[in-house]
Amino acid sequence: MEQRTRQHPIGTGFTPADTADDVLAGLDLSGRNIVVTGGHNGIGLETVRALSRAGAAVTVAARNPDRAAAALAGTARVDTSPLDLIDPASVDAFAARYLATGRPLHALVNNAGIMAGPLVRDARGYESQFAVNHLGHFQLTLGLLPALRAAHGARVVNLTSGGHRISDIRWDDPHFKDGYDEMGMLGYGQSKTANVLFAVALDHRWAADGIRGFAVHPGIVMTTRLGPMIAEGEERKPWLSADQLQAMGLADEHGELILDPDRELKTPQQGASTSALAAASPLLDGLGGVYLKDNDLSRLDEDQRDVAFGTDPGVKSDVVPYATDPVAAERLWDLSEDLIRR
Repeated sequence: MEQRTRQHPIGTGFTPADTADDVLAGLDLSGRNIVVTGGHNGIGLETVRALSRAGAAVTVAARNPDRAAAALAGTARVDTSPLDLIDPASVDAFAARYLATGRPLHALVNNAGIMAGPLVRDARGYESQFAVNHLGHFQLTLGLLPALRAAHGARVVNLTSGGHRISDIRWDDPHFKDGYDEMGMLGYGQSKTANVLFAVALDHRWAADGIRGFAVHPGIVMTTRLGPMIAEGEERKPWLSADQLQAMGLADEHGELILDPDRELKTPQQGASTSALAAASPLLDGLGGVYLKDNDLSRLDEDQRDVAFGTDPGVKSDVVPYATDPVAAERLWDLSEDLIRR
């Protein structure tokens, strides 16, 4: 099916204000096994909590499993396992541990990510946002393929962003030999485009095995820890100052963050809702290779202006054509396979 035909709202009945519990209400996920990367804070934590309350068994992959276990204390049917997405050996080790359990995997939620900040490279010389947000999850998904196949009906959910509109894939220079901007948003935008293209290619390649791919824009959740990376041991500094937040319409005159789901300004519980929908709702049965936002499929936006993260009502976080192009999706798959082998 042509992507232009796929990419339009289907009328799920849910709204931008609904929470993860709302979209899973009435569903019994008992017997389903789900992996959520970075599922111990922010959107990921609320995704895990909602899936658990619906009966699923959830494995949370985290760089610090002890910290994750503490955050998830009291959440039923949840275990933690170490995973550092920027370290290929750690990714392979996580996949091997999961496969050794013999459990099928009904949903993989590729939720973890980093955003903006100065240029950082991994041990291979790859730009860190592309390495963590895309390549680490790409390698993890390939490693877990036997468990996904064993579920006889599985979903892979990639957390993307309306920020994909900032940059297409930099095919000639994905690792920024030059051109890295001061805030690192071009790198972020490229990685978020990669998340969408990965879902498109995965669905094309694996739908025959019962594995469907989805890309999810959760909205703008300013209370998460997503933001520029800083050196280990330093106090984490806010990505945006109070004055900047106010100027962008994200905070009021008192410095309080504004919550307005219709402008995509959401709580973590609301931000987790579209992830939960993609991971488990029967409303999406038979679909795949699509970008979701506000608990429904996004329309395809031919106007490719940069997203203003909800602050400009004329530019929504709808998906743009270069992020859903099946030819580009296959090109990225081939490039990614090459890069993770090096």
